[in-house]
Amino acid sequence: MLYRVEGIVIRSMDYGEGNKIITICTENAGKVGVLVRGAKKVKSRHAALTQLFTTAEYVFFRNGTGLGTLNAGEIMQSHHVLREDIVLAAFASYACELLDRVLQDEETGSFWFQQLKACLDALEDGKDPAVIINLYEMKILQTAGYGPELSSCISCGMDISPQEERYWVSPRLGGVLCRACKHLDSQAMGISPRTMKLLRLFAQLDLRRLGHVDVKEETKAELKAVMRAFMDMQLGLNLKSRGFLDQMEKYGL
Repeated sequence: MLYRVEGIVIRSMDYGEGNKIITICTENAGKVGVLVRGAKKVKSRHAALTQLFTTAEYVFFRNGTGLGTLNAGEIMQSHHVLREDIVLAAFASYACELLDRVLQDEETGSFWFQQLKACLDALEDGKDPAVIINLYEMKILQTAGYGPELSSCISCGMDISPQEERYWVSPRLGGVLCRACKHLDSQAMGISPRTMKLLRLFAQLDLRRLGHVDVKEETKAELKAVMRAFMDMQLGLNLKSRGFLDQMEKYGL
């Protein structure tokens, strides 16, 4: 059967002497693997279609649910800016690998295509990559069924006062704890009202609606620590791209 879909390349790997296999997140056909013959050849007309982060219209033949074979394609957004900047490339790679590892083929679709597209566009537009990725991680957690409970105590269900000077969040239990219940997790993280406000905003916000967000460095650090703890505790993924991000931070890139 012949498919014509709009998709974003989230993984690209060499196959044989001159071919490549790409994984694309599509708007209407889920997550699809496509063989691109001759893509590694110097004069290949399809080479550009196999680059990470590329958004294009792909025409491919697929028999059943197996690997497709590319017939033609037309680039809509190359996102070459992301590939040419090591920092942006690292964040964009993390976004793609996270989507690829967390969501099954049948779980991808229009929503996730739009969220990933919005993430890549925001990175290319110069918005704060750390904030963008934390928002993206929140969407991933929610879609995977691990979205944190941030309005009421995860243990007793009591509403959390918006006037608190400090909030206690338990990544292990999956949400915020009231003062009376914070003893239930000795590793609960104390966070500022500013960080809690952003977490609650992220839980409600669609990436496509993200405007300019100016976040103080101390709040960003706290936000990163909380989201990292949620990702590790709830998903437990070992991602190469996140390891590279950590190395960049270690060396001040």
